[in-house]
Amino acid sequence: MPGERFPGDNGGPPLEKPHEWGEGPFGNYFEWRTAQREARKVPYETMRRRAAKAEALGLTYEEYTLEILERGRYLQASDTERIIEIKRKRPLRY
Repeated sequence: MPGERFPGDNGGPPLEKPHEWGEGPFGNYFEWRTAQREARKVPYETMRRRAAKAEALGLTYEEYTLEILERGRYLQASDTERIIEIKRKRPLRY
């Protein structure tokens, strides 16, 4: 039964249901998480520059940084189509 505890149960997630790390080997989730954290470690001045650039473009720091990490592109004001595409992918707020 869901929520039922058995002797020796450590209270972890049930093994029958999908996990937050998705399909595939268990270790991949932690390797990706570690790699993502390492990629986001940048000097303070770089963070400030990116934050200012993101604000000028109407993006969040995360959106701007993700574009750099995923595509290797530093967006400019002339990249209006890509900026609009990024904004469209934002979750709706009610």
